[in-house]
Amino acid sequence: MTPHPHFLRAGAAAVLAVLSGCATVTPDGGFSDVAAATQARIGVAPQLAHDDAGRGALPAALRDLPVFRDGAPLDMDTAVRIALVNHPGLQATYWNVGIAQADLAQAARPRNPSFDFTRLAGGGALEIERSLTVDLLGLLTTPLAARMETRRFEGVRRDVGAAIERHALETRTAWIEAVSSRQALDYARRVQASTEAGAELTARMAQSGNTNQLDLAREQVFHAQAAADAARADRRATAARERLTRALGLWGKDAQYALPDHLPDLPAAPADLPDVERLALAQRLDVQAATADAAATAADLGLTRTTRFINVFDVGYANKSQTDAPKEHGYAISLELPLFDWGGARVARAEATYMQAVNRVALAAVTARSEAREGYLAYRNAYDTARHYRDTVLPLRKKIGREVLLRYNGMLASPQELLADARDQAGAVTAYIEALDAFWRAHAELDAVLGTRLAAPGTAASVPTAAPAPATHKDHAE
Repeated sequence: MTPHPHFLRAGAAAVLAVLSGCATVTPDGGFSDVAAATQARIGVAPQLAHDDAGRGALPAALRDLPVFRDGAPLDMDTAVRIALVNHPGLQATYWNVGIAQADLAQAARPRNPSFDFTRLAGGGALEIERSLTVDLLGLLTTPLAARMETRRFEGVRRDVGAAIERHALETRTAWIEAVSSRQALDYARRVQASTEAGAELTARMAQSGNTNQLDLAREQVFHAQAAADAARADRRATAARERLTRALGLWGKDAQYALPDHLPDLPAAPADLPDVERLALAQRLDVQAATADAAATAADLGLTRTTRFINVFDVGYANKSQTDAPKEHGYAISLELPLFDWGGARVARAEATYMQAVNRVALAAVTARSEAREGYLAYRNAYDTARHYRDTVLPLRKKIGREVLLRYNGMLASPQELLADARDQAGAVTAYIEALDAFWRAHAELDAVLGTRLAAPGTAASVPTAAPAPATHKDHAE
């Protein structure tokens, strides 16, 4: 039986229409779109490394950075830039986009037709059968399958973008901790040197009979405590630097980068965000992902209802030839009959999955609103605390220090009072460093919670210190 010409033309047209819409595989696997979206959100563009990936060598794109070329201190944004290009684990995540794009291109292509050939001979007779089979249902549903794979591809891109943002946050907090711990170590060493001079001064006074053993023991234990604090600060600074180095993916001589001496100073004013919840709902990737998943599930439900009765539908062209008989032509159809499985269970499962996705959207929105409020309140509280130390506590401590020094020089205050004031000043400065560290952490975490970047940090500035320096009054005491 000869297939109808209209049938063949329709089949060919369907094949051509599907093939014309096939997705292609780009050299970067579609990562350029992810990089552009990420740069708009975090201010730094990730790059897909090719030549130097897996070799442990610093990519050429980073070699000319001032931190490596001139030994300039590593700032926060440069640290994030290095991490997004050089971290091997993050680079491995980037290639998920290329894998998903290849899967999309594969899903957009219909199954190849199958050709069957049978030759039977015996008793002087020869029988040959030939058939060409095309998965007609696959042809008809390929656009739907391609759309489903497109949604999965978009989901992978969102997941990779979220991984980039998480690593950017980890790098920023690691940089803040590294610089803060280095600043704290520097101050701890200054305090240790000062307490050593104070203990020496008190020992000389005790030898000359100008103080008692109790005051001497107090100064000695303060010096011992300061030495222990400096040792702990050294350990914290080393651990924080190593954490930053891991986030950057550096090793060897490249890991010998310089860090700033101080954290950036506080901004002139905190960010004013009256619509913080709206920002989070509009920008956060988890909210976008939950919404997209719900839409995809709804679309999948439509596909499930469309194909609930027909699972297998193949159509093909066949011919048969045998000895002493005319050649026969025809076509073959294979159809699964829905006698036992009418597809109702699949539809019910799809509907339940959709309701699950809807509730996940609601949960993502509630979580985003709450975390945005919490993050902004923590940011404002950290700013107010650091500003209070900078503008109130430290100036008062410095004023008290000047007054105590004046009284000491006028012999109205004892050396013990001067040394006690130095301890109080050291505590205030240490508390300010911790408050500044807490502010910049809260700033970075608020960026992550909102899914967008706040104002860039200011330039590095020295912390207003009030370092105890009793050794400068050594001659007066003697």
